[in-house]
Amino acid sequence: MDEIAEYKSQFNGINKERKVKNRKLKEQHRGKFYYAKDHTFKKQNNTLPVKWLNQIVCADSLKTLQSLPDNCIDLVFTSPPYNFGLDYSEDKNNDSMDWESYFSNLFEILEQCIRVLKYGGRFVINIQPLFSDYIPLHHFLSNFLTSKKLIWKGEIIWEKNNYNCKYTAWGSWKSPSSPYLKYTWEFLEVFCKGDLKMTNNSENIDITADDFKDWVYAKWSIAPERKMKEFGHPAMFPEELARRVLQLFSFKNDIILDPFNGVGTTCVVAKKFNRNYLGIDISKSYCEVANNRLSKVCFDFIGDSYERFEGNREDL
Repeated sequence: MDEIAEYKSQFNGINKERKVKNRKLKEQHRGKFYYAKDHTFKKQNNTLPVKWLNQIVCADSLKTLQSLPDNCIDLVFTSPPYNFGLDYSEDKNNDSMDWESYFSNLFEILEQCIRVLKYGGRFVINIQPLFSDYIPLHHFLSNFLTSKKLIWKGEIIWEKNNYNCKYTAWGSWKSPSSPYLKYTWEFLEVFCKGDLKMTNNSENIDITADDFKDWVYAKWSIAPERKMKEFGHPAMFPEELARRVLQLFSFKNDIILDPFNGVGTTCVVAKKFNRNYLGIDISKSYCEVANNRLSKVCFDFIGDSYERFEGNREDL
């Protein structure tokens, strides 16, 4: 017991030493998200045209996004092609481009996503570095989004517990000359447009207290998707990942956009959890799979009609 008491005393002493005096005042002096303070985002949110609501659109994402009005999407959740050289469907864009072309094309789409995102809306992007090329994709994308005045809300580690990768290559075996680092996780970068706070009616909250407490710890241990062969896609994220993102960062009846929709996991989860959705992908075969998955979703109630939904939003 004496040892426990001594440990607590030492811990409390350390905690006392680390406590920042006048923390709030110092935060004000430094300035929160100084990089986004001079943004020019309009606060007026707009209605997504009915023709786009709860649709899978088989088309070029950039062209489709350019046809949407400003500030009409509540949450963007997506995972763009990583440019790893994966074999997507036959009508999918090349996944092994030179890096300048890759980032040029990707940033054009992300900029449109920012434009259509509502004021106070959230942008969550799942990404993984390409270690073989030494390209920290999560940093490149975060730098781009902050340069466009989005507020960085945080970073979530998606621990996939994929231990197979630990036993492949180590680079310079047992030598400091060039060890090759291995990872069992991916990243989710979380951003906000204009404001950290998203307002809505309390009855549209569907996250439980236990889930909230678990998920705000930004390390999520979720197994990879097991049905990639069944759906014919080489790089799916699991429904559980999408569920956590949607319930933690959006409300029921919100509109969720995935501009790299693939076989539709984001849209499937949105439908299951009473969100509206818009998924865009250029692959006809992937869009067919997505629509087929959506047709099999069983649910008791998707939400109010679009007209009633918009009426409620006006009251916020």
